[in-house]
Amino acid sequence: MVVVTGREPDSRRPDGAMSSSDAEDDFLEPATPTATQAGHALPLLPQEFPEVVPLNIGGAHFTTRLSTLRRYEDTMLAAMFSGRHYIPTDAEGRYFIDRDGAHFGDVLNFLRSGDLPPRERVRAVYKEAQYYAIGPLLEQLENMQPLKGEKVRQAFLGLMPYYKDHLERIVEIARLRAVQRKARFAKLKVCVFKEEMPITPYECPLLSSLRFERSESDGQLFEHHCEVDVSFGPWEAVADVYDLLHCLVTDLSAQGLTVDHQCIGVCDKHLINHYYCKRPIYEFKITWWKKMSLKSERRGIHVDQSELLCKKGCGYYGNPAWQGFCSKCWREEYHKARQKQIQEDWELAERLQREEEEAFASSQSSQGAQSLTFSKFEEKKTNEKTRKVTTVKKFFSASSRVGSKKAEIQEPKAPSPSINRQTSIETDRVSKEFIEFLKTFHKTGQEIYKQTKLFLEAMHYKRDFSIEEQSECTQDFYQNVAERMQTRGKVPPERVEKIMDQIEKYIMTRLYKYVFCPETTDDEKKDLAIQKRIRALHWVTPQMLCVPVNEEIPEVSDMVVKAITDIIEMDSKRVPRDKLACITKCSKHIFNAIKITKNEPASADDFLPTLIYIVLKGNPPRLQSNIQYITRFCNPSRLMTGEDGYYFTNLCCAVAFIEKLDAQSLNLSQEDFDRYMSGQTSPRKQESENWSPDACLGVKQMYKNLDLLSQLNERQERIMNEAKKLEKDLIDWTDGIAKEVQDIVEKYPLEIRPPNQSLASIDSENVENDKLPPPLQPQVYAG
Repeated sequence: MVVVTGREPDSRRPDGAMSSSDAEDDFLEPATPTATQAGHALPLLPQEFPEVVPLNIGGAHFTTRLSTLRRYEDTMLAAMFSGRHYIPTDAEGRYFIDRDGAHFGDVLNFLRSGDLPPRERVRAVYKEAQYYAIGPLLEQLENMQPLKGEKVRQAFLGLMPYYKDHLERIVEIARLRAVQRKARFAKLKVCVFKEEMPITPYECPLLSSLRFERSESDGQLFEHHCEVDVSFGPWEAVADVYDLLHCLVTDLSAQGLTVDHQCIGVCDKHLINHYYCKRPIYEFKITWWKKMSLKSERRGIHVDQSELLCKKGCGYYGNPAWQGFCSKCWREEYHKARQKQIQEDWELAERLQREEEEAFASSQSSQGAQSLTFSKFEEKKTNEKTRKVTTVKKFFSASSRVGSKKAEIQEPKAPSPSINRQTSIETDRVSKEFIEFLKTFHKTGQEIYKQTKLFLEAMHYKRDFSIEEQSECTQDFYQNVAERMQTRGKVPPERVEKIMDQIEKYIMTRLYKYVFCPETTDDEKKDLAIQKRIRALHWVTPQMLCVPVNEEIPEVSDMVVKAITDIIEMDSKRVPRDKLACITKCSKHIFNAIKITKNEPASADDFLPTLIYIVLKGNPPRLQSNIQYITRFCNPSRLMTGEDGYYFTNLCCAVAFIEKLDAQSLNLSQEDFDRYMSGQTSPRKQESENWSPDACLGVKQMYKNLDLLSQLNERQERIMNEAKKLEKDLIDWTDGIAKEVQDIVEKYPLEIRPPNQSLASIDSENVENDKLPPPLQPQVYAG
């Protein structure tokens, strides 16, 4: 704002805000005209303003009433247009204020009618309100989002010890590492933990009180500094780890930095007894500038790693099947919803009962009611009650006819005898291994075996339950066994993990055919839908997904084939842990393929698109059923932490992305996407950019054939070398076997001795033969 005055404005006020007294001090006396204003003497009398005031705010024109500008006395605008100060005008006679007028309209709307700006302009209007010192507008804006949320956030960060210092340390470490490596990004490890005391892997909320029953001397043994660059925590507030991570990303992004972070595990430092550190460790990637290339203009597939975590902010991995919660938080939410539903049903039943009683009482006390009508009412009520009782009895009683009908329906679906024999053999083998494993634990092993047998017997009678209820029973069994081993048996956490793996293997091998893809669910329908979807997307190329994998490299091609084999092999496993192992092996092959292609370690942004490509190329059988089976019956500790949980969460994200894949995700136009999906055409392969536009198509095809022949020649040579190596190995193996046989023959020679006596004299040395009676002679009888 340009105002000609006789004094310099006070620049010591923060945020550029001015009060009415300051404004009056600035406009006490008109300034002496400058050289540029020669010949135009400024009036020294108080300036008068018309009733309708035309304004020029930094080039933006506004028109308003003088009373609107003077609405609040203690504002800069009221002081400026009070008549005590001089305001210059432009060529059109508008009063000029040297200020950006982009948001002055929102200020005027508030002065006119008290309207507030929309949320996206609150911050900008707040700055204008500070400049014009409009107190009522400032108060109302501070109670709106995002300013209100920023107040809460700053209050939380005020409780965080050394938050600003640690934030500056992150930036400084990232800068030094980027300069040292001469790279555009730098990575560092950050530990974020809310609670100071460590926990055990299977510690549950019911036992949380035990964590604070330690002496001061024991507390010193728990002091531990994780091997990270920066550590945040502990703090005493409702906000959790996820909230602090969001604050870090927000503040770093406000400095113009590109920030990516992901949980890379927990600190497994052993402290004392059965306690481990278990603080989550995050890897922050600070990027200082972005690549400017054609490939970077393509919008690749990116999932913020914080989206993989539980949305409740506990630090564990979430799952779409649990609505974004981890196993622990999902069970808590499920129990709350279940108790709420039970309470609502109970209240509804009570209300219906009261209404029925009131209706009966009103009908009984109605005047002029005849005895015949009353008797009919009683008869109708009795019949209705009898019908309800009969229905309930039918519902709870077993019907032989229905049972036989179910048997008839299930009879054609009975598996073949060979499958039954194979299942029985595998079950017996797993049972023997489980018993042999528990023998090393003596009394604890006997108790575990007893509990497991009781659980299997209970599950036998719960086959008619829904699959969610069976899953709930299984998860409860896992938690109870783990807690009992840890509290009563004093079993170390690492051994608890091994025992839980064996228990899962034993019980799920027996329950597999009953709980995998049951008929009461829509798992099979989802399997068919995702298979149909993947078949329709057969035309998707790695370039469309921005997959950083070059399959022309033989090693990379082998890794891709192995990854596809592993993801398909998942369906052949019966134990959830084995299915997770297949997913983990597939993911490691993907990381190796990316590493070989890029000659640098793979990032999370490279992994997810490649996993999507592997799923599209492999089209694993019964994909949704396997994911649901793992989610329902796997040991929850595997899905919540560790590399198995991370890879499984990424697989769920990949499947969800395939289901919602659209033209924008593949950087295609909607028209091309529809034509590819309908099968009308297929995308062309990218041709070499070295060809000129006038090149002959025949020449292009010839060079393509030559390249193909050279590739086939290299492949043939590789096959021949492998065949020669195999032939040599077979010859060496034959020679080795022959030599071993010769050595054995020489060491133990074979001696063939002639028989001592003939077969005819086999009983010649038997002296008892002389005492035998003479043989019978044949006699002829004349008849």
